[in-house]
Amino acid sequence: MKTKNPRNKKLIILRLLKDILGFYPVMFPAVILCIIFNATISSLPAVFMQNVIALVESSWQTGDWGAIGGRILGFVAILVVFYVLSLTSGVAYNQMMAVITQGTLKKFRIKMFNRMQTLPVKYVDTNNHGDIMSYYTNDIDTLRQMISQSFPQLLVSGVTVITVFSIMMYYCIWLTLVVIVGIAVMLFITKKVGGGSAKYFIRQQKSLGHLEGFVEEMMIGQKVIKVFCHEEESKADFDKVNEALFSDARAANQYANVLGPILNNIGNVLYVIVAITGGILLISGAPNLSISGLAMGISIVVPFLNMTKQFAGNINQVSHQINAIVMGIAGAQRIYGLVDEEPEQDNGYVSLVNVREEGGRLIECNERTGIWAWKHPHGDGTVTYTKLTGDVRLFNVDFEYEPGKTVLHDVSLYAKPGQKVAFVGATGAGKTTITNLLNRFYDIADGKIRYDGININKIRKPDLRRAIGMVLQDVNLFTGTVLDNIRYGKLDATDDECIAAAKLVGAHDFICRLPDGYNTMITENGANLSQGQRQLISIARAAVADPPVMILDEATSSIDTRTEAIVQSGMDALMKGRTVFVIAHRLSTVKNADVIIVLDHGRIIERGNHEELIAKKGQYYQLYTGAFELE
Repeated sequence: MKTKNPRNKKLIILRLLKDILGFYPVMFPAVILCIIFNATISSLPAVFMQNVIALVESSWQTGDWGAIGGRILGFVAILVVFYVLSLTSGVAYNQMMAVITQGTLKKFRIKMFNRMQTLPVKYVDTNNHGDIMSYYTNDIDTLRQMISQSFPQLLVSGVTVITVFSIMMYYCIWLTLVVIVGIAVMLFITKKVGGGSAKYFIRQQKSLGHLEGFVEEMMIGQKVIKVFCHEEESKADFDKVNEALFSDARAANQYANVLGPILNNIGNVLYVIVAITGGILLISGAPNLSISGLAMGISIVVPFLNMTKQFAGNINQVSHQINAIVMGIAGAQRIYGLVDEEPEQDNGYVSLVNVREEGGRLIECNERTGIWAWKHPHGDGTVTYTKLTGDVRLFNVDFEYEPGKTVLHDVSLYAKPGQKVAFVGATGAGKTTITNLLNRFYDIADGKIRYDGININKIRKPDLRRAIGMVLQDVNLFTGTVLDNIRYGKLDATDDECIAAAKLVGAHDFICRLPDGYNTMITENGANLSQGQRQLISIARAAVADPPVMILDEATSSIDTRTEAIVQSGMDALMKGRTVFVIAHRLSTVKNADVIIVLDHGRIIERGNHEELIAKKGQYYQLYTGAFELE
C-alpha cells in the first residue's frame, strides 16, 4: 500500500494503523478494547459520587440514617470491583502495547532495510548517508513515542471525553452547554497553536537528519580535516547546521510549550464558571433540564465540577500529545517515503545456469560443473543455451546521469574473451561510468551493450552481476572475520577456496601474520589493517567469485610500490583467461593491456595497444610521457 499523498497527515495515520492491525490482527483490537474499558471505568466515579451525595441529601431531609452506611458500603464495594477490573485491563494493555510497539518498529526496520537492498545505486549516490541513517534512529524513535504513548493516550482521552460528556448531558444540559463553550475555546486555541508547531516539528526532523549526515561526514573525514588544518572551518560549518536545527526546534517547542499553560488556565476558569453557574441555578431554584429528570441539587453540581475538571484535563492531555503526534507523523512520512521508493527495475529474463557438455550440446544441471551458460527462453517456448565466455561489446552507447548532461557520447568497443582492456583519461572522462553501465547500476540512454551476444537488458541483474567481478578503489570490508570477508564474493565457497584465492593474489602471507590468521575479526571497515592489506582482501574476494569478466577500478591505487609488486603477479594470475577492464591512473599498470581506450569528455579519442599509441604521439603519449617525467 502506498500513500497517494504522502503529505496528507490523515492518510499517513490511517496507513500506520492499518499496518499495525496487519502486524497484530488479534492483539491490537484487544488493546483497543482494554483501553476503552479502562477509560470508561475511569469516568464512573462521578456517577457513584452523585448517588452517594443524593443518598446523604435524602437521609438529611428524612432523618432516616439507618440504612445509609450499608448502601454506601455497597457503592464502595462495586467501585472497588470496577477499579480492580480497570487495573487488570490497564496492566494487560500496557504489556500488550509494549509488544506491539517494539514489534512494529522491528517490522518497519526490516521493511526499510529490505527496500534499501532493492533500490538502485542512484538512490545511494544522490542521498546523504547520514540522512538515510536518520530513518533508523530519529524517525523510528518518534514513531515509537507516537505508538506507545500518544495513540493510547488519545484513545483514553477520547473515550473519557465521550463518556463524561454523556454523563454530563444525562445530569444537566445547562451546565453541559457551559462546558461546551469552554471546550470550544480550548479546541480553537489547540488548533491554532498546534498547527503552528506542526510545521516546525516537521522541519526539525529534516534538520536533525542534515545534522547527523554532517557529523557522519566529518567523522569519516577526520584525517583530511586535520591534515589540511580545517578544524575551525569545520566548526563554523557545524555551527550553521546546528543553528538551523536550533532555530526549527526552538520555534516548534515554543509553540508547544505555551499551549499547556494556556489550556490549564482555561480549564481552571471553566471550573469556576461552572461552579458559579451551578450556584446560580441552585439559588434561583431554576428547573433542571436533563435527560435523567433529576432535580437540580448539590448531588448534581458537585459531581459536575469533578467531571468538568476531568473533561478539561483530558482535552489538555490531547493537546500535550499533539507534539508527539506531529513528530511521529513527520517520522512516518519519511519512513514511508523510503518504503515507497521505486525499487530497481529488472525486466531481464535470461538467467545464468550450471551446464554440462554432452555431444557438443549444453545440458542444464543442478550440480556445480564449473561451466556456466546463459539460459535464454524465447517467445515460441524454445530455450537456447549460450556458453558463458566473457565476450563484452558496446555499440554506440550514449548515457547521461541527468537529463541534458550527456556523459558518454557514441561509445563503441569490444572485449573478446581473455582480453585486457584499459581505460585511460582525465578525471570525469567517463571511465568509471562505463563500468557502472556494464553492471547495470545505471541503464544506457541509447545504444546496446551485449554480453556473449545477449543484450544485457535481457539478462537478470543478479545473474549479470554474478558474471562480472569488481575490485573498487574504495574498499568496503564488513564486520566479521577475514575469511568471512573473502567469502563475501562467493557465499558457498569453502575455507580452502577462500585460502586459495588469498594465495593467488598474495594476501596469504600477511593474513597468516595477523593475531588469529584468517579468523581475525575485522571491525570499522578494517581500521586494524593497512590500506594495502584491505585492498588485497578485496582482490581475494573478487578472486574467489571466479567470474569470467573482471573490472579493476583503480585496484592498486592505494597500494605502495612494494606491495604493488607483490600483488601484480597475483593479479596477472587472476586476470589470466578472463576478460578484464582496467581503470588506472598509473599508466605503467596498463602497458601490457591488449587494448587501451583513451577517453576525453565521454568520447573515445584513441585506441590501440601501448606501442601503437606511443607511436601516434597523441593524448596517450602526452599522458604517458608526463607521468614518466613525474616519476
